[in-house]
Amino acid sequence: AWGKRMERFITGQVDFACEIKLDGLAVSLIYERGQLVRAATRGDGTVGEDITHNVLTIKSIPHQLQNAPPLLEVRGEVFMPVSAFTRLNEQQAQAGERLFANPRNAAAGSIRQKDSRITAGRELAFFAYQLGQVNDGPSFEKHHQTLGYLRELGLPVNPENRVLPSLEAVHGYCQQWQEKRHS
Repeated sequence: AWGKRMERFITGQVDFACEIKLDGLAVSLIYERGQLVRAATRGDGTVGEDITHNVLTIKSIPHQLQNAPPLLEVRGEVFMPVSAFTRLNEQQAQAGERLFANPRNAAAGSIRQKDSRITAGRELAFFAYQLGQVNDGPSFEKHHQTLGYLRELGLPVNPENRVLPSLEAVHGYCQQWQEKRHS
C-alpha cells in the first residue's frame, strides 16, 4: 500500500535502500578535524548521556578519520554480536553473576559502565548509518550515497545493506533476513 501511495509522488525508476535494523543503542559520534572528541547516547531525545570514555574502547570505532570535514556528527548503533553475547552470558554464569536477557540490554548496560575496562571486555561493535551535523562537508540526496561516504571515511557500515530496484526485491530481502534474524 505504501508503494502504491508513493507512485503518486514519484515518477520513473525508484531504488530502495535496504538495511538491517540492529537492536542496540543509538549513539552520536562527534569528530572535530577528524578526531573523535565526543560520544553520546540519544538520551531523552534532547539531552543524551556522555559515553565518550566507553566508546573509545570499541575497536570498530576509529579515533581518527582522514579527509573528514571540520565538524562531523556520525550516528550509528552500538551493538553486541550474538556470538559475543553468548560468550558473555557463559562467563556470567561461570562467575555466578546475573545473566543478560538479550544482546541489546547487554550492549546498553556495557556502554553505560562507569569503569571503561568493563566496557572494553564486552566485545561491542558499531555500525554507522547516518550523518548528523556536518560543517563544510558533502551532502547527499540518497541514503546509499551517505553510507558509501561513511565507509570511505573508514567507519564501519553494515555490509548487508543493499539498493534494490523494486518492492518485490525489498520483500525478498526482508524474507531472507526474517529467516536469519536470530543469528
